[in-house]
Amino acid sequence: MQSSTYAIALGSNRCGRHGGPVAEVRAAIAALDGVVATSPIIGSAPLGPSIRRFANAAVLLESALTPPQMLARLKAIERAFGRRRGARWGARVIDLDIVLWSGGSWGTAALTVPHIAFRERGFVLDPLRTIAPDWRDPITGLRVRQLHARLHKRAPLG
Repeated sequence: MQSSTYAIALGSNRCGRHGGPVAEVRAAIAALDGVVATSPIIGSAPLGPSIRRFANAAVLLESALTPPQMLARLKAIERAFGRRRGARWGARVIDLDIVLWSGGSWGTAALTVPHIAFRERGFVLDPLRTIAPDWRDPITGLRVRQLHARLHKRAPLG
């Protein structure tokens, strides 16, 4: 089987069986097979109504799994960590998302790769830029570092 590279975003803003959010992210990274690069874990403000800050990271991993198989693996890890589907934007012990895949794009009703919102999310681009700055988004053609710069560009004064 041919191996692919995946960029996976990880986040937690609730304590779980491994400890606080940072410990949950570290444990989730350890639960992933084939990790070849790990970003620093960063803190970020929550989206939506949640009031708890998140711990976020990104990893690159090598795998022979197809994108749907990888999604199933990530969901199994989330369940093993005690993640239950609940309110959108609510507190979560762990969240694992496929952001990019070396095969380009994938689109089904159950899965869209690249992740549909990653270009607008600093909590994804900030850690991802540290491990994959030159990875090109197959939709826009822009590199992760370019997407990061665009997201963080300040509006001109005056």
